[in-house]
Amino acid sequence: MKLENILAPDCTICAAESSSKKSILEKISNIAADKIANTNEKELLLSLMSREKLSSTGIGKGIAIPHGRLNNTDQVVAVLITTKKPIAFDAIDDKPVDIFIAIFVPEDHCQQHLQTLASIARLFSDKNTCKKVRKCQSSAELFDLVTNP
Repeated sequence: MKLENILAPDCTICAAESSSKKSILEKISNIAADKIANTNEKELLLSLMSREKLSSTGIGKGIAIPHGRLNNTDQVVAVLITTKKPIAFDAIDDKPVDIFIAIFVPEDHCQQHLQTLASIARLFSDKNTCKKVRKCQSSAELFDLVTNP
């Protein structure tokens, strides 16, 4: 599944204020809670934190793809946030992160989950795309950029 199929304009935030890994995951969970039926912010945060305990979803070069699996929904939802200042996120290259592409998927959609992660990783592995994302001045501009690559 491609990012443009699971990301909504109101789940795209440009230049957010956040100062820690926990605070950005809370912000992501808060945004997604309005989109996913039968769940709440605490459940979403727990799903992200559980995944982070296994290993960081910081893939390097200032990018993280936090993701969580949910057992009480059939929706797939993405949240895209850039931060004004990079945040320490235990990324594999030990560099701080300023681009966060979070996804929430149903527990029983393993193959779809992996394909979605791969699609997002491909999109953000392009240096030019990342440069453009970091230059966005508004959430609308950011949404348009990533949904119309």
